[in-house]
Amino acid sequence: MPATRTEPLVHLRSVFISDVHLGFRGCAAQPLLEFLSRARIDQLFLLGDIVDLSSMRRSVYWPREHNEVLSTIFRLASGGTRVVYVPGNHDEELRAYVGATFNGVEIVRDMIYTAADGRRLWLVHGDEFDSVVKCSPWLAWFGNLLYEWLLAANPAVNGVRRLLGLKPASLAAFLKSRVRSAMAYIESFEHAVAHEARRRGVDGVVCGHIHRPMMRDVDGILYCNDGDWVESCSMLVEDFRGALRILEWPHGSEPARAAAMDDTRLIDVA
Repeated sequence: MPATRTEPLVHLRSVFISDVHLGFRGCAAQPLLEFLSRARIDQLFLLGDIVDLSSMRRSVYWPREHNEVLSTIFRLASGGTRVVYVPGNHDEELRAYVGATFNGVEIVRDMIYTAADGRRLWLVHGDEFDSVVKCSPWLAWFGNLLYEWLLAANPAVNGVRRLLGLKPASLAAFLKSRVRSAMAYIESFEHAVAHEARRRGVDGVVCGHIHRPMMRDVDGILYCNDGDWVESCSMLVEDFRGALRILEWPHGSEPARAAAMDDTRLIDVA
């Protein structure tokens, strides 16, 4: 029998999400809502920048879909899903509440997570390892502003691409992948996070912050970045065997979204 919108298509042991940026005009809230309505999740880890308080200080933007994302998260927490929130640099005000629980949502600075196969993973947002944010706040502010300009230009760029018969693409992601200094920064970030994970004696690390979904071995440490919900609409998911993978949720048609779920092959094996 085909699944309806209220029937979970997949049962996941854990889902790791970061960089949603609710309150920012580039946030892809609707695809996130669609995913949360399709998956049964035992544990949901929110690894920072879920609410973009930095953007909202410049201008308030809070459409219905953004409110629905928060409502859905609280509903999951009250319905039996364990929900843990690790604040990032865009919602760092919440770090003042580390150790507290609000509406079933635990707030922690970071944590060690044990996967189903016994691997120990360090969960952290990652801004502590961003030398630009740490050492030059004004440069970080300018970078955020430039990033917003690129996202604002994306609809026009993709309009031209459609006229040329090309698929939509992220201008910000394209530039990051082509600018040598940006790639060098990403590489140094990954190694810095992996180095700290090794110092803590864990098997891997799950983080966000740089909006680049990735799973790879970095100097013997499993490095996982769950991406974002601005450009890639991606997350890290774990099944009941402990298998981890990056899942990207399409902006596109219903068949494309159903195919994304089918492609996880993460059927309930609890």
